[in-house]
Order: sequence, then structure tokens, then C-alpha cells
Amino acid sequence: MTLLNQNYLKLPGSYLFSEIAKKVAAFKAAHPDKSVISLGIGDVSAPLAPAVVEALQKASLEMGSADTFRGYGPEQGYAFLREAILQNDYTARGINLSADEIFVSDGAKSDVANFQELFSPSCVVAVQNPVYPVYVDTNVMAGRTGPFANGAFAGLVYLPCTQQNAFTPDLPHTRADLVYLCSPNNPTGAALTREQLTRWVNWAKANHAVILFDSAYEAFISQPDVPHSIYEIPGAQEVAVEFRSFSKTAGFTGTRCAYTVVPKALQVQDDAGQNYSLNALWLRRQTTKFNGVPYIVQRAAEAVYSPAGKAQTRQAVQTYMQNAQVILSALQNAGLTAYGGVNAPYIWLKTPNGLDSWAFFDKLLSEACVVGTPGVGFGACGEGFFRLTAFNTPQLTQQAAGRIAALTF
Repeated sequence: MTLLNQNYLKLPGSYLFSEIAKKVAAFKAAHPDKSVISLGIGDVSAPLAPAVVEALQKASLEMGSADTFRGYGPEQGYAFLREAILQNDYTARGINLSADEIFVSDGAKSDVANFQELFSPSCVVAVQNPVYPVYVDTNVMAGRTGPFANGAFAGLVYLPCTQQNAFTPDLPHTRADLVYLCSPNNPTGAALTREQLTRWVNWAKANHAVILFDSAYEAFISQPDVPHSIYEIPGAQEVAVEFRSFSKTAGFTGTRCAYTVVPKALQVQDDAGQNYSLNALWLRRQTTKFNGVPYIVQRAAEAVYSPAGKAQTRQAVQTYMQNAQVILSALQNAGLTAYGGVNAPYIWLKTPNGLDSWAFFDKLLSEACVVGTPGVGFGACGEGFFRLTAFNTPQLTQQAAGRIAALTF
């Protein structure tokens, strides 16, 4: 008999956002006359920038001509996009990397999920709590945890992010080989300062650990002491992999393009103590399992870095951050406690009167017809909190914020 990977059986229920979608669909079916506004899943509402659409159209026409048609592209990404990424996101910030340390992909979610394949099942994993579920679930699937009980998986090192530490994680007190850090953070909106990130890099170097750094929301940073890249910290190239995405920055949630930086200076060891380059191993993995991002999508991503593309995508980011301030102000004026919305498009709301996260979800949906995300879905430390996103249109965001503020608690 064919046996399954029983690690999948450790996963409780369905994926968080699938569960939310089911609840919302059931509510809409029961109340077809109600207008439901979503501030839940982090999808964008603004269309692709005109410069991006123009590049997409031009590249599509190229694919229709024998002279300019392209089939399989390089698995690591076309040189034109990797060079644009290098010059604009790193060289411009004084970071010394090379184009062959950049790997273009179809999404940061895919890369974050897949990168753990390069490490031994015996590696101890540390995650922030609350945490983006993909970090946890993929390591559960890989067999790095024990069973799930009382809101946690045995074998994982959880780094509590609470009001007491301003939702930023303290260094682990026990062994951790892999640490997932997300800054600016999903779901809390908190961001690590240069000083805090320096402590993490120094800790990783001292403990021979690897930091998997998710900076998908770096374009939303507004405070000068928050690094846009972990490689702004001296020594980070020896200990950190960085994941970036065009999804929220440029509206590529449906177009699909991202990239991962794997420095050549970052090495890991086998059981015998022999060093190996993670860059070479990731390249080997990608050439085996991935055929690359479509040419037309990579040309569209390249256009994000054009003068017009920069201005147009920056405007979309500013609109979302204005939405965040609308939500934050409405909640605070209603006497609710809320955080975030400064360096990230997320608002982290403390549920009032001791309501648990799912009870608040039900109240918000049934009484205000607004969808958010229960904090407990991101981990035990998220209980009693609730995530709202700023990715809807300004008009609907204003309506949703007003509906929430008008509720009686």
C-alpha cells in the first residue's frame, strides 16, 4: 500500500485564509442583500501601473513574432531584470551584491515555502509568534515539528511578539538553526530597527544560524531607522537570505513575480563539517524544479524600475498607507487600541472587552459586514488581536473603518 506523508496530518484544519473564505461565502449566501467589504486577505485593489501594462503589452507582441519569440528562459531569471533589481534595490543603497546572487521567482510565498528544502530535517526552526502561517506549515510538512497541541507545534521555537516587546521578537534563549523574520511584519505591522536587526545578525553569526528574512513590505517603510534590506547590516550576507515580492509593491498579486537573494558568502555544513554554498544549492534546486517566470512578466517587473514605473507604483503604495491611517484613526477615535500602519499596510487591533479573535471576526462580519483576519490564526500570541489590511480602495476603506467605529462593544 502507498503511504502518505503523515506530517500533513499534523496540520490543524484548513489553511487560515481558506477557512475565512468559507465563512464569508456562507454569510454572503445567507445575506445576498448585504454589502461585504474585505479588509482581510492581503490582495491589492489598484490596477497595474501604466508603465507596467505598456511593458506587458509590448512583451506580449514580441512573443507573437518569430524574430522575438522566447521559449524557456533562464531559471534564475533574465539578466535584464536581475540587473534592474541589483541596481535599484541594492547598489543604490550601498549594498555590494552581484546579479547571480538574485533569483527571480513566481512569488515570495513559493520561495519562503520551498527554501527550507535545503536544510536538514533535524534543524531547529524559530518563528515569530504571531507569524505568517506559511513559515510554520511548510516546516510541519517537512517533518521538523512534533504534533500540534494547545496552539503550538512541538519542536518549534516560538518568539513571542506582544505588546510588552512592541511586537518585535527577542533573541532565542535556546538553540535555533533557522530563524524566520518578517520586517515590516505581517500581521502586526511592526518593523525591526537597525539596532534590533544588528543584534539578530550578530546572534546568527555567533550561533552559526541562518536568518530567512522576508522583506516583502519594504516599500511601505516610512521611518529612517528601519532598514529596507537586511544587507544594510554589516555581516548579514554571511547569515541571511532575503525574500522580496512585487505583489504588494507593484500590484503583482495575480501577475506573479518576486525574487530571492542568496549571497555567495552564506555557507552551511554537512554532517562531516564540510562547507557548501547555499547559493549553489538553491540554483541546483531551481534548475531541477522550476522553469522560470514568463518573459512577459519579467519585462513587466523590469518596468517597475523605470522612472515612470517608480512614480506610479510609489503612488499606489502611498494610497495604501493613507488607507492605513484612515483605519487607524477611526479605530483610535472609537476608543479601540490599534497598532501598525506606519511601516506596513497592516493594522493590528486589540479586540475589545475580552472578545477572542474568532468571536470578533463573527461580530465584525455579522454586524458591520466587514472581513478581517483573526489574530489567533497567526499563532497563540495573536489571540485577542485582529488584523486589518489597507489594500482596498480608499472609498471602501473609509466605509469599512466607519462601520467598525460605529459598532457597540
